[in-house]
Amino acid sequence: MNLDVKGAPVYFKLFNVIPISATLVVTWGVMLVLTLLCIWLTSNLSVTKISKKQAVAEKLVEMAENLVRTNMGEKWMKYVPFISTVFAMSIFSSLSSLIGLWPPTADLPTELAWSVVVFILITYYKLKSNGLGGYLKSFCDPIFLMAPFNVLGEVFKPVSMAFRHFGNIVSGTVINALIYASLVVANHALFGILPGLVGKWLGAIPFLTVGLPAVISLYFDWFTSLMQAYIFCMLTMVFIATAEE
Repeated sequence: MNLDVKGAPVYFKLFNVIPISATLVVTWGVMLVLTLLCIWLTSNLSVTKISKKQAVAEKLVEMAENLVRTNMGEKWMKYVPFISTVFAMSIFSSLSSLIGLWPPTADLPTELAWSVVVFILITYYKLKSNGLGGYLKSFCDPIFLMAPFNVLGEVFKPVSMAFRHFGNIVSGTVINALIYASLVVANHALFGILPGLVGKWLGAIPFLTVGLPAVISLYFDWFTSLMQAYIFCMLTMVFIATAEE
């Protein structure tokens, strides 16, 4: 399979020119899954005698509202859908590797796109609160000589969010791959000492890859994916909520 300039596998080229990468395909797949899941969870709602499905949907909404209310305040409740979407997209994109798909979060432009949206929102609220003059003046705080550094700090704030998320997901994927490859080699070396065809056959069967990779995956796939989604959303909420100060 070909690779695009970012390293993601290329499935095909549209009109033999535009590369359609695994990142794009899986991202749209994740969006479709989330859309269908939301439609299913919110169908046939009732006021009394709610179903287990509706109870799950209401619990998810309540958790999202509490998260935003706790970290941003009551006046920012309009951002519940945005924060929830970013959180769900991050988790589902990262966990897509569990079913053999390329995780979009292992491609840096995915996180950079989210960070650009966050940067636009931060800038919007700073301009709304301080005006253009006040916004530009803030870069000269405490003295005008700090302006270049303050500008860089403002620009790299969302960039650092993207690289943090990307780096942790990619590192987990690489470590999982290295561990799996090491177990295959160890399995071949262990059973290969047996004489004749017995050693050859047993060495070709990856016994050692059963069980341990799944246990390791609990951390590098599940835990890391949840933590990175949570951290990204927490930073997003903090940066947006403090933009008016």
